[in-house]
Amino acid sequence: MSEAHAASDMTDFSIFGSNLCEGSGIEELMHDLGNALASGGDDIKMLGGGQPGSIPEMNAIWRRRMVEVMEIPGEFEAMVGNYDPPKGNPKFIQALARMFSEKLGWEVTEKNIAITAGGQTAFFFLFNALAGRTKSGSRKKILLPLVPEYIGYANQSVGDDLFKAVRPKIEKIGGHQFKYRVDFDALEIDESIAAICVSRPTNPSGNVLTDHEMEKLSELAAANGIPLMIDNAYGAPFPNIFFADAKPLWNEHTILTMSLSKIGLPGTRTGIIVAPERIAEAVASMNAIVGLANSNIGQCLMEPLVRSGEVLELSNEVVKPFYVEKSRQAQGWVREFFDDSLPYRVHVSEGALFLWIWFEGMPISSKELYERLKARGVLIVSGSYFFFGLNESDWKHRDECIRVTFTMDEAVVREGIRIIGEEVKKVYLAKM
Repeated sequence: MSEAHAASDMTDFSIFGSNLCEGSGIEELMHDLGNALASGGDDIKMLGGGQPGSIPEMNAIWRRRMVEVMEIPGEFEAMVGNYDPPKGNPKFIQALARMFSEKLGWEVTEKNIAITAGGQTAFFFLFNALAGRTKSGSRKKILLPLVPEYIGYANQSVGDDLFKAVRPKIEKIGGHQFKYRVDFDALEIDESIAAICVSRPTNPSGNVLTDHEMEKLSELAAANGIPLMIDNAYGAPFPNIFFADAKPLWNEHTILTMSLSKIGLPGTRTGIIVAPERIAEAVASMNAIVGLANSNIGQCLMEPLVRSGEVLELSNEVVKPFYVEKSRQAQGWVREFFDDSLPYRVHVSEGALFLWIWFEGMPISSKELYERLKARGVLIVSGSYFFFGLNESDWKHRDECIRVTFTMDEAVVREGIRIIGEEVKKVYLAKM
C-alpha cells in the first residue's frame, strides 16, 4: 500500500465520523468563544457565545462551597478521587427529586433522574437513543415544531439527518419587535416522528413558548405515544432566566433536561435529565459505555444548595434580576445605535442570554455579516445555523438574522452593538 493511499484512508470517516469531525456551527461558535476568552484581549467584542455572565454574588457562593468541601474530612477526596454511579451522585439525585416533588408538585422520584456530562451530552444521548434507524429498518426523526432552534443539536446524529422542522408563524410587534409562534396547522406527526423537541426559553431567539403552546404540544405527544423533550437549560426552577410569565412543565411523557451551566457552573459540565424511569435507566447505561461516570464536582458543590432550597432563592433573587437588567441594557443600546431608518426587528426578549435580531431584506447573508463584523473585532453568530431540519432552502428570513449575546461586560456589549449598527447601515447604504 502506498504512503499516499494509507494517508487517505486515515480520513475516510464514517457517516457518524463525518458529522462529528468535519466542522459545524457549534464548533465555530465555541472556537470563537474559547479563543476570545483565552486571549483576554480588549480588541475582541465577544457577543457570539453562550458563556454565562460573571455574577459576583454567585461566584462568592461557589467559593464558599469549595471552602466547605475542603473543611469536611474526606469530602474533597471523594469529590475528585471517587467514581459516582453511572446515573449520578445518589445524594444529589435524591435532593433534586425532593425539590421537584415538594416545590413543583411533580410526581418525580430518584428513578426519574439521571445526570450527564452537560446538557449537550444529554441531547446527544437522547436524540440517538430515540431517533435514527430502528431494528425494523424504518427511520425515525425528531420533530422541531418551531425553528430557529439550538445550534448544538444540528450535528448530533450518529447516522443520517435526525430532524424535521417546521417554520414558525412570525408576529410583528410595533415598529421594531417580533415574536415566533408555533404553527400548529403545519405540524404533521406520523409514525416517522420519535419525539417532539423544544427549548424553553429558546436558544437562540429568547422566545418562551406560552403555557398554551406547551399544553398543546404535550397533548400531541401523548396522543401519538411519543415524548415531549424540553431543553430547560435557562428555565425554571433554576437558573430561572425566564422574563415571561410561564410555568415549568413535566409529566409522565415529558423528558426535561436541565444544567448547572447557566446558574454559573459551565466548567463542571453537569446536565440533569428528568424523564420516565426507562429513559433515565437508558441514560445511565449510555453514561457507563461512553464515559464510565460523570464529573462529581458540580453535583458536590450544588447538592446542599438544592437540598436546602437555597438554589431557588439564588435563582429568583440574584440570577434572574441580573439577566433581566442585561437584556434591558442591550435592548436600549440597540435603540440607541440602530436608527429608525434601518429595517430591523428584535425578537421579544423573554428569557435566555441573547438578542435575536432580524434585518428584513438585508442585501447580504448573515454569514457575510458575521465575517465583516469579525474583521472589526466583533463576534456574533450567523442565524443561518439555527434553521436546520427544514426542507426548503429559499426562505430568506433564515439568512437575515443574527444572535447577539449580552452577558459580557457592559462596555463590551455596548461597543459591539454600536459596531453592528454601523456595519449594517453600511450594507444597506451600499445597495441603495
